[in-house]
Amino acid sequence: MRKKIVAGNWKMNKAFQEADDLIYDIVKLVDNNGAKGVEIVICPPFPYLELATDITENESVFVGAQNVSNQESGAFTGEISAMMLNSIEVKYCIVGHSERRKYFNESNHLLAEKADICLNNGIIPIFCCGEVLEERNNGNHFDVVKSQIVESLFHLEPKEFKRVVIAYEPVWAIGTGVTATTEQAQEMHAFIRKLIEEKYNKGIANDTSILYGGSCNPHNAKELFANPDVDGGLIGGASLKADDFYKIIENLL
Repeated sequence: MRKKIVAGNWKMNKAFQEADDLIYDIVKLVDNNGAKGVEIVICPPFPYLELATDITENESVFVGAQNVSNQESGAFTGEISAMMLNSIEVKYCIVGHSERRKYFNESNHLLAEKADICLNNGIIPIFCCGEVLEERNNGNHFDVVKSQIVESLFHLEPKEFKRVVIAYEPVWAIGTGVTATTEQAQEMHAFIRKLIEEKYNKGIANDTSILYGGSCNPHNAKELFANPDVDGGLIGGASLKADDFYKIIENLL
């Protein structure tokens, strides 16, 4: 049975004390109000990861990184390895976010290596895929998402793929305030699940969590999450406020 997941991607935001307060506030809301049946993940910037894993220890909130190197170790100044993440009990890692693809030219081949290195170090990749506005307007959105998934993930053996979470993020809806319609979200999520079934089998497809990312907020989460193939969200701006983040979580309870 697939998991319901809400993951907060903080991106490059918050000073140390603000991050400290936000983590405590999220944990307090979850402890006081509950989140049974939903896996909650926070993905703060690298300097705050150990702070997050310390605060969330023995709690019902997990910690993810926003990126990882494709190298195990060595002379790669500024990079963070999957081994390092594992050593501070980071459970998840975002792989292939559209901003990494756009600003850092991350290719499908590189992302395949990052997915591998996460899995080899006991970390669950949250693999992002999605099209830009021009690709959707040209009717190429299904082909774009298919190539991203096929080239980055379909080399995995079934037992490896079963540990992957996928996040569909229509790039034209990230940080723009524009959200895919519920029909657009469901259509792409169902398409992704069908791809997985064709590559592996129906059981693995049905057990794969597919999240929606792209201006998901407390006002539209209920409608988005009501779709049968939407298993939660990868949340950007709304994850920077504890109350808003928890309101999104409530829509999966």
